[in-house]
Amino acid sequence: MVLKQWLQRGSHWIKQAMPGYCAFCLAPALAGRGWCATCLDELPWNIHACRQCGEPVANETPLCGHCLIELPAFSATRAGLLYQGGIKALVHDFKFHASPRAGTLLCNLMLLTPPTAMGDALVSVPMHPSHARTRGFNQSHWLAEQLSQQLGMPVVNGRRIKDSHSQRTLNRQQRAANLAGAFVFESPPPAHLVIVDDVVTTGATGHALANAALEAGAQRVDIWAAARTPLG
Repeated sequence: MVLKQWLQRGSHWIKQAMPGYCAFCLAPALAGRGWCATCLDELPWNIHACRQCGEPVANETPLCGHCLIELPAFSATRAGLLYQGGIKALVHDFKFHASPRAGTLLCNLMLLTPPTAMGDALVSVPMHPSHARTRGFNQSHWLAEQLSQQLGMPVVNGRRIKDSHSQRTLNRQQRAANLAGAFVFESPPPAHLVIVDDVVTTGATGHALANAALEAGAQRVDIWAAARTPLG
């Protein structure tokens, strides 16, 4: 079992490391792209999504059940893909192995599904200094910088002042409580900010960061992510 896992993981890394070939199947890639036409069509696109938090919904349903009960601080979410299959593997290699090709692929996929309103500036999700020293890599900041270069948009910075516990094992309510008061903006941000992140799960991180931006003077905050976790 361990050998099989290592072989599967190694195969995925090899795919990502071969420029000119599709990162998902190793077929020749489309010109200037990291994927082939077939794999692009078969990616888990988040076609019908809640306009507020990006959660997959039934056809033409504008808001999910959670947002109908309590709207988050951010106004809209754009997450063009679902956190499944090849996208999940791509995000994992980017987030935990700092793979530049995986990050570039995610960035290029995000540019295929941009927000309806681009806003005045991008903002990444800041890490607490202690966490940043341990991880040494902030995938949200990397994506924001790359998108900034592609779009000519400025990046503004918030600051994380609360060293919260990991969100991975927490439910929706626990995530929100864990991040309450976690972020601040030391300078007034532009009127319309767009938070850049790799994956949106419950939206708790975006809600906390949007709250901080609104308290500092922003008028609207949206989220632009590579993928959305389908909560069901």
